[in-house]
Amino acid sequence: MKFRGSLLVALTICLSVILSGCFKGEQSMEEMDPPQDTEAVEQLEESSEDNGDETADENEEGGVTEETLARELYLIDVNGMVASQTLELPAPESGEVAKQALEHLVAEGPVTSLLPNGFSAVLPQGTEVLGLDLQEDGTVVVDFSEEFTNYNEEDEVKVLESITHTLTEFENVDKVKLMVNGEPQNEMPVGGTPISGGYSKANGINLIDSDTPDLINSQAVTMYYPAEHNETRYYVPLTKHILAEEENIYQEIVQTLIDGPGYNTNVLQVFNPESMLVDDPELDNGVLKLVFNEGVLKDSDQAVLSDEVMETLVRTLSEQGAVEAVDIQVENVDELVNENGEVYNEPVTKETFLPKEKM
Repeated sequence: MKFRGSLLVALTICLSVILSGCFKGEQSMEEMDPPQDTEAVEQLEESSEDNGDETADENEEGGVTEETLARELYLIDVNGMVASQTLELPAPESGEVAKQALEHLVAEGPVTSLLPNGFSAVLPQGTEVLGLDLQEDGTVVVDFSEEFTNYNEEDEVKVLESITHTLTEFENVDKVKLMVNGEPQNEMPVGGTPISGGYSKANGINLIDSDTPDLINSQAVTMYYPAEHNETRYYVPLTKHILAEEENIYQEIVQTLIDGPGYNTNVLQVFNPESMLVDDPELDNGVLKLVFNEGVLKDSDQAVLSDEVMETLVRTLSEQGAVEAVDIQVENVDELVNENGEVYNEPVTKETFLPKEKM
């Protein structure tokens, strides 16, 4: 009888251990299950991996610090213009780099310690990104918290431009639609800017007044000019309407750049007034050939082309979908060099001016 009681106790203990292990196993499986609403977001995040340079810095002792991703964020400069800055953001553990990019547009948020001198974030303090949904047509729907509506009316278009241009840095995003607390927005909540059809780069950025009276038949072109603050140079995109036929659009863009950005834009004119094209631009397999007179040179004796002239041309013309690279030539010059004396021996692409991966 005593033996039978001991056996019963032993069996009870074993059964308890087994059941405990089973319940513990079920709990672990539940913790490992992925959320059910992440599929569309993952499509956005995975396709963006090639757009950022992932790096790991070494500290002074030779140890590895946290990995970072180089991201182009559109912030507000000291003159109130929307302009991109490349910031090294911590690599998010979840891989949600698009959400992280938006979170770094929030005032008093994680971007605060990273802001370049003279720049500020555009989204109201406390704004949260509640969700991202990438649709098949390239539209990404962003759901913001109620704090998003706390911006000033005069900043409304800047808010739209900042969000749109930051997200369209991802190659599979063409357009942005907005929600607030799950409610679709047909217009912006403060100033009423219409957004029912979404907002894209085609809407322009830092739109400047145009002397072109026929806006219906003109083409909106985004041009890049350098700006300066405390000896730091960066490029500001300005959208202007140009009246030009399709066959001479490149010539009109170049001439508009030469003429300059106009007054009250707070950007720099980089072209010499005597600069001019001597031949019609030629586009061949994505390479746009431009032939200038010697007036475009910074130093005609050394055949030096200003770095800012080159970058202004390449950044601007690369916005045109068919242009992948720009081949700049100067009449009577065999070898064109940059300000460091390096020869331009092949067409220049926009990627030339993007941040390079750290070693």
